[in-house]
Amino acid sequence: MGTVDDLVRARETFERGDWIAALEAWSAADPGSLDADDSLHLATVAQLLGRHDEAVGGFQRAFQGYLDEGRTTAAARAASWLAMLHATTGAPELSAGWGGRAERLLEGVEEDVVERGYVSLRQMFMALHAGDLPRALERAGDMVERARRFADADLLAIGLAAQGRVTLYSGEVRTGLALFDEAMVGVAAGEVSAIFAGEAYCVMIEGCQEVGDLGRAAAWTEALHRWCQAQPGLVAFTGQCAVHRGQIMALRGAFREAIEEYAHAIPRYVSSRNEAACGLAHAERGDAHRVLGELDAAEAAYEAAAGHGYEPQPGLALLWVARGRQSAAVGAVRRLLAEVGDPVSRSRLLVGAIEVLRSCEQPTTDLVEELEAIASSFDCASLVAAAAFARGRAALDTGDAAGALPYLRKASSLWTSLDAPYEVARVRVEIGRALAALGDGSSAALELTAARRTFEALGTRPALEQVDSLLVPASLPGGLTAREVEVLRLVATGRSNTQIAAELVLSEKTVARHLSNIFGKLDVGSRTAAAAYAFEHGLA
Repeated sequence: MGTVDDLVRARETFERGDWIAALEAWSAADPGSLDADDSLHLATVAQLLGRHDEAVGGFQRAFQGYLDEGRTTAAARAASWLAMLHATTGAPELSAGWGGRAERLLEGVEEDVVERGYVSLRQMFMALHAGDLPRALERAGDMVERARRFADADLLAIGLAAQGRVTLYSGEVRTGLALFDEAMVGVAAGEVSAIFAGEAYCVMIEGCQEVGDLGRAAAWTEALHRWCQAQPGLVAFTGQCAVHRGQIMALRGAFREAIEEYAHAIPRYVSSRNEAACGLAHAERGDAHRVLGELDAAEAAYEAAAGHGYEPQPGLALLWVARGRQSAAVGAVRRLLAEVGDPVSRSRLLVGAIEVLRSCEQPTTDLVEELEAIASSFDCASLVAAAAFARGRAALDTGDAAGALPYLRKASSLWTSLDAPYEVARVRVEIGRALAALGDGSSAALELTAARRTFEALGTRPALEQVDSLLVPASLPGGLTAREVEVLRLVATGRSNTQIAAELVLSEKTVARHLSNIFGKLDVGSRTAAAAYAFEHGLA
C-alpha cells in the first residue's frame, strides 16, 4: 500500500516536469488517496509518456471525481481532453461521445467560463475536417478571445496556433504566420503546459511546411527537438519531431539520415495509435527512397502509407513515372487536381503535378500560372523558388532559353538561401541546358559538372544519371572515358591543373595522369590542341 509520501513526491515531481518519476510515484500511491486533480495530472503524464490506456483511465477517473466533487466545469474540461485524445488516436465515436458530454455539462453552467474555449477547440477541428472554414475560424477566434479574457496560457497558445492554421487555409498566409509567431511567444517563454506546448509546436510547424515557409519550419523544428530532449522519457510529440527533423534533413540533402529519422518516428506513432501520422512518416520515407533511386523501397514505403489510410501522392505518381507507368501517373494527378480546392493543399500538389505531367509530355501552362499566383500570394521562399523553377523549365521547353534564365537564376538564389543543395543542383541542370541552347557550351558544362558533383555527393542516382546523359555523349570520341571528358572540358575553359583538381575533388597527380592519357588518345601535344579538339567535337 502506498504512503502519503508517495503522493507528495508525485505532485512535486509533476510540477518539476519529471514525468517518469511522477508516474512511478502515483503508481505507488494508494489509489484511494488520489483526488481528481491527481488523476488528471497522472493522465497527463501517461499521455506524455505514450501510455494511452493509462491516460484514458486517468482522464475518466478525473472526470468522475470532478462530478462527485460538484466541479462541473473541471469535469467538462476533462471530458474535452478525452474527446481530443480519442480524436487523435482514431476513435471518432468515443471522441464525439466525450465531446457531447462536455457540451451538455456546460449548457447547465450559467456564468461564462474558460472551459467553453476548450469545447471550441474540438468544434474547430470538426469544422475544419468538414471543410467549413468560416465555422472553423469563428471557433478558433472564440478560443483566443476566451483565453485572453481568462488569462489562460494553454488555451491562448493552442488557440492562436489553430487560428493561424485556419487562416492559412483561408489564403491569408501572412496573417496566419503572424498568429503563429504570437503563439510561439508564450511557448518559448515556458508559460504553456507540456501537452499544449507540444500540440502548438506541431500545429505551427506543419502549417509552415504546408505553405513553404521552410525557414520558420526549420527553426521551430530545432526548438521542438530541444524541448523534447529536455524531457526524459517523453514519447508524445517525439514522433512528430522526428518527422519534422526528417523533412528538414531531406531539404538539406541528407536523404539517408532523413530515412533513419522517419524510421524512428514510426514506432512512436504506433504507440500513440496515430494512424494518419504513421502514414505520413511512411510517405516521407518513400519520397526519400525515390529521390535516391531506390524504387522498390519507395514502393514498399508508399504501400505502408496507404495501409495506414494515408494517400502518398504525388510522390507515388512520380514513382509510377520512374517505373514507366505514365498513364497511371497522369490519371492520379488529374484526379487529385479535380479533388483538391484550397490554396494550401493545391500549392503542395501543384509542384509534383507539374513534374508528373511535364515528364509525360502533358500541358502544364495553366498549372504553372496557378502555382505562380499562389506563390506570389503566400510569399514563402521555397514556394516562390518552385514556381520560378517551373516557369523557367516551361520557357526552356518551348525554346525560349534566354527567357528561362532569369527565372532559373531566381530559383537557384532562393534554394541556396534555404540551404537546399539537391534543389540547387536541379536548377543548375536546367541552367546548363539553357546555356547550351544559347551556344555557350563551356558555361553549360560548368553548370552541369557542378550539378553532377552535388548529385554524386548526395547519392541521388536518378538525377546523376540524367546529368550524365547531358554531360557525356552516348558515344565518347577518341576513346575517352567519362572522367577524361570532365577534365578535358575544364581544360577547354582555361583551368589549370590545380583548379581542375579542386573542381573535381582530385589530386593534382591524378589530374596530370588524366591529362597525359587525353593527350595520348587524341594524339595532341598541348592543352591548346586538346581544347580545340573539345570544341570541334562538341565537348565544350
